Amino acid sequence: MLRIAVLVSGGGTNLQAIIDSIADGRITNAMIAVVISNKKDVYALERAKQNGIPSCVVTPKDYNTREEFSQVLLDTIDSYKTDLIVLAGYLVIIPELLIQKYRNKIINVHPSLIPSFCGPGYYGLKVHEGVLARGNKITGATVHFVDEGTDTGPIILQKAVQVEEDDTPEILQRRVMEEAEWKILPEAIDLIANNKLLIKNNYVGIKKSSVF
Repeated sequence: MLRIAVLVSGGGTNLQAIIDSIADGRITNAMIAVVISNKKDVYALERAKQNGIPSCVVTPKDYNTREEFSQVLLDTIDSYKTDLIVLAGYLVIIPELLIQKYRNKIINVHPSLIPSFCGPGYYGLKVHEGVLARGNKITGATVHFVDEGTDTGPIILQKAVQVEEDDTPEILQRRVMEEAEWKILPEAIDLIANNKLLIKNNYVGIKKSSVF
């Protein structure tokens, strides 16, 4: 059984998609061991509570140095015997010591088709504002492994979403979540939980047989 730590910073819509997907069988052989937030009083923590999932807050503000925060975050994740870390709208830079210990065991969902509209400064509504400002006809979402760069880790899954003429950033954000993020994030977790991924030279493949 894959034990997942979900890291959140806000309302937890992607967390809910994971919870629902475990409940309805789209994710198998996995459970959420803990929800960790860097902010107090966010609705994601309420979602965890409503579903009987352990949760806690580990925030940089409570520690004198970034190094101290990083160590406490790592120790907290370790204490739940975590197999996979899922960043679900987590707006904190992941410490290198966490990446090193959990290499290819941390995934993130980004609301664009990487490598477009990603990297430093592209998060939340800023991604969708950039898409509309450029006049893109297609956008989407990407699930990728996390490395030391920003949105640079190996890509697991991507899904395209149509941009409509009268879209606002908020409307487009919602469509990308509903049509892409909430579908490919659970799918990626299920693939990992059932040992169906292989990484080769920064390329992620899906096992279809014993030969990759």
